[in-house]
Amino acid sequence: MISRRNIRVKVMQTLYTMDSINNEIKPVEAVALLKKQFGQSRRLLVYLIYFISEVARYAEKDALKKASKHLPSAEDLTINTKIAGNELLWKVLEGASFKFALDELKPEHIIDAELLKKTYLALAQSEEYHDYINIQARDKKGERDILEFIFTNLMLPNEDFISHVEELFINWDDDAEMMSVLVLSFLQKPANYNFDHILSNEKWLFAKELVETVINKKEVSMELLKPKLKNWDADRIATLDLIIIQMGICEFLFFETIPTKVTINEYIDLAKDYSTPQSGQFINGILDNIHKELSTQNRINKKSFKNSTL
Repeated sequence: MISRRNIRVKVMQTLYTMDSINNEIKPVEAVALLKKQFGQSRRLLVYLIYFISEVARYAEKDALKKASKHLPSAEDLTINTKIAGNELLWKVLEGASFKFALDELKPEHIIDAELLKKTYLALAQSEEYHDYINIQARDKKGERDILEFIFTNLMLPNEDFISHVEELFINWDDDAEMMSVLVLSFLQKPANYNFDHILSNEKWLFAKELVETVINKKEVSMELLKPKLKNWDADRIATLDLIIIQMGICEFLFFETIPTKVTINEYIDLAKDYSTPQSGQFINGILDNIHKELSTQNRINKKSFKNSTL
């Protein structure tokens, strides 16, 4: 599931990119770029799941290749292909949404065949794989565990694989953590996943409204921010810090179901992860100060957020 933090990161990156291109940001253009960024995340997710499935299905290719030798050995003729019939794997492959995504995105055209083979060979040599094929029965946990093993133990720690996806997807560095969560969540309940929209309507609405509000309410946020800078020149503040502060102010004022404490904590974390070493402390002080002022003026009006699924 894409979290509210993931959405904030995408909005922040969209605003930063738009600011780098043109100081006069148009909401409609920012929303289009934001949608494109989520589209890139969708492509990456589909590719990761496709790669897992191809590693599992490689067992059949390996068996066929070795059986086709001029003088195959007894070992060549007895390769275990249990994983190719993994029940969870086929739930994934037969899902209408995943099939549509494969037809649209065609990940088979960008997969690295040699890397795929090496990943399968590493799987075939692993203790986990031998434990899996030595159990004749199939159970849901075992079927899921071996696919998760491919992803978490053979793909993510593999420098060659990471280099491969970095070349294909410029968003890998920003999306890596999110992808880890999404892939494992998908393997838990593949039937419930819709690859047409990796964001729920509610979450897309939050993302869209956040980027539009930050742009449309820039004068409001800057009016609150400038008096807090004292000896600071607003033009000298890191652009990313300025964007993060504006996002925080907009959440204070215009997003009634998001608790102010959550807003402050999440933007401090974003500043620490994406901006300068001093940014976390700086943004903490600024947002806390503005929050106190708005609270004193009774300008913060929050509704119950218990039923929010954001």
